[in-house]
Amino acid sequence: MFASILVVFVSFASMAQGTTGSVPPPPAPPPPPGLPIDGGVVFLFILALSYGIYKTYKMSKKTV
Repeated sequence: MFASILVVFVSFASMAQGTTGSVPPPPAPPPPPGLPIDGGVVFLFILALSYGIYKTYKMSKKTV
């Protein structure tokens, strides 16, 4: 008798927890990956420095 009453109460409690048409929102998309720029900045700096030295050398050779 006690088990029957317990089953009835558990079934009522589980019915009360049912969905009422409200669907949880989908999870947010993952953030974009972080892009490392430190290696590229060093390479760009070295490239710009070498180009500047080249242009300075070329201009100094032209005027002399």
